[in-house]
Amino acid sequence: MLKTFDLVLIGVMTATAAVTYTIKHRAELKLEEVHRLEAEIKLEKDTIDLLKADWALQSQPNRLERLVRAYNDELKLQPTESTALVHAKELPMLKSEVPVPDVTEAKVSAKSATEASAKGATVASAKSAIEASAKRAPDTAKGAQATAKAQPVPMPAPRGEAEDADQIETGSVEE
Repeated sequence: MLKTFDLVLIGVMTATAAVTYTIKHRAELKLEEVHRLEAEIKLEKDTIDLLKADWALQSQPNRLERLVRAYNDELKLQPTESTALVHAKELPMLKSEVPVPDVTEAKVSAKSATEASAKGATVASAKSAIEASAKRAPDTAKGAQATAKAQPVPMPAPRGEAEDADQIETGSVEE
């Protein structure tokens, strides 16, 4: 009986050694994978740092001014006016993508009153800008007034209530 017990213990020790070796081998493979992933992460971080440095060089104001001067005849760039900036939901959409308005009578009347006051303020500020430019350059004042009369004053779309940056809706994605 002692011999069978010894054989059972030898079998158990051999099985334990095999399981231990398998676990050790799997751990070494996982460690190699971790080292490989760390190397990939380091490479990606270095690439990101390199791209940030490149972007900093590409977007330097002096370089951009030089490029604008060099290609001004081809590009015909104009400064962006503050009335040209809009929220994403104010951009034009396809008719099929336009959301159905959910507006009550009170909101419509409040909105029209807000638009009327905004139009009055914008027209007044445009007139004061024309008068200020007339004081600075009397020769060009008539041209500026003619341009102002020929072109309508751009009106920004009403923005409604202040929104959270995370809550901006573009209207193009249905929820």
